[in-house]
Amino acid sequence: MYLLIKGGTVVTATGAHPADVLVEGEKIAGLFSPDSTPPVEGAQVVDASGKYVIPGAVDVHTHMELPFGGTAASDTFETGTRAAAFGGTTTIVDFAVQRTGERVPDGLAAWHAKADGNCHVDYGFHMIIGGVDDESLKAMDSLVESEGVTSFKLFMAYPGVFYSDDGQILRAMQKARDNGSMIMMHAENGIAIDVLIGQALSRGETDPINHGLTRPAELEAEATRRAISLAQVAGDTPLYIVHLSASQALEAVAAARDTGRNVFAETCPQYLYLTLEDQLGAPGFEGAKWVCSTPLRSKHESHQRDLWRGLRTNDLAVVSTDHCPFCFKEQKELGLGDFSKIPNGIGGVEHRVDLLYQGVVDGKLSLERWVETIATTPARMFGLYPRKGVLAPGSDADIVVYDPNGRTRISVDTHHMNMDHSAYEGYEIAGKVDTVISRGTVLVANSEFHGHKGHGRYLPRGLSTYLQ
Repeated sequence: MYLLIKGGTVVTATGAHPADVLVEGEKIAGLFSPDSTPPVEGAQVVDASGKYVIPGAVDVHTHMELPFGGTAASDTFETGTRAAAFGGTTTIVDFAVQRTGERVPDGLAAWHAKADGNCHVDYGFHMIIGGVDDESLKAMDSLVESEGVTSFKLFMAYPGVFYSDDGQILRAMQKARDNGSMIMMHAENGIAIDVLIGQALSRGETDPINHGLTRPAELEAEATRRAISLAQVAGDTPLYIVHLSASQALEAVAAARDTGRNVFAETCPQYLYLTLEDQLGAPGFEGAKWVCSTPLRSKHESHQRDLWRGLRTNDLAVVSTDHCPFCFKEQKELGLGDFSKIPNGIGGVEHRVDLLYQGVVDGKLSLERWVETIATTPARMFGLYPRKGVLAPGSDADIVVYDPNGRTRISVDTHHMNMDHSAYEGYEIAGKVDTVISRGTVLVANSEFHGHKGHGRYLPRGLSTYLQ
């Protein structure tokens, strides 16, 4: 079966040009200049006139069904991947979890059970290592060799839950250096943060804004620098800093990259648009909607300006969402009277493509860099390229037709995530996802969903193509 996308402007990480895209089955068969497209009898035609044609977006940081703080993220793999498709994301990489005392293979099996047969788009897994010991280190090798899991997340935060000390981190980094995998780091000084949290609560400072005030940028920067140093001691282990939010942390990443180190970082839309004062500091308990870690930063400092600049200079390589949604009622409300008990997470898997396109409209990113940060670099960073992240013959036919003349108003009334609020309520985007195609199948067209759960397949991943 053939599908032909005609009349659009193909945008890749390297440029934009008029081209028609021919899809045969699940793969891209060819790209043709508009005057040389061969006739294909019986092809389904998608009219992309006046629109951009881009690779399906790849979100390499999501947390579907993640247990946290006595509850679990409100999006299942079914609801979350459906919402992702509506937003132009055709691949996610979620985090399987091993907690202290659990076996790594058991944690991975549990996440396979959650996702298998339920996803609307393709998916892969990173592995959270919550207990670094001899057994889990051996498991890292087997996951790389036989499971297609080639990245491992460690936490310098959350003592007693996911926290690893410096010695454990060093051992895991040494193992990653040996097997070629990537270490992903939640870089916050959790020991010091817990002291600040205890002190704030003892003073009766319980409102959501204190979540941000007790996780200062300096403690994100300190942990980032420490992680970079440990990776160097381990032999320049590939290191990827997740959800970077602070200028000082970005400075540490940039300095390491300037010396040729294997250090990479992502940021998320919430850090580009939302602030400590306007969202986390909303009246009463309303700010709980925006409790996430790392936290939103102050609008009176240069964080947002510096993050946008970091995206332009490639010191920030990727924009992911850290999608970890919790409903306000009954979930975020677990922290009424104690901000430290508010489940950490913001829902945004549906909005990343639009929010980053607004950066193009605002002159903060080029069209090519938009595609690079939401699709091409994530695919290359985590071993999915060239199957994903690019429009090229032989690649999966994951394609988004994007209408620059459309408009998107973000609201809880119209989003498809399983949440009772929107972190971006009322935001107006000067662009709109028009058509979404996954492996040659149209999932979204004319704002209607045509997919089905179980279409999404598990993606065993290779090693990063960025490593030196």
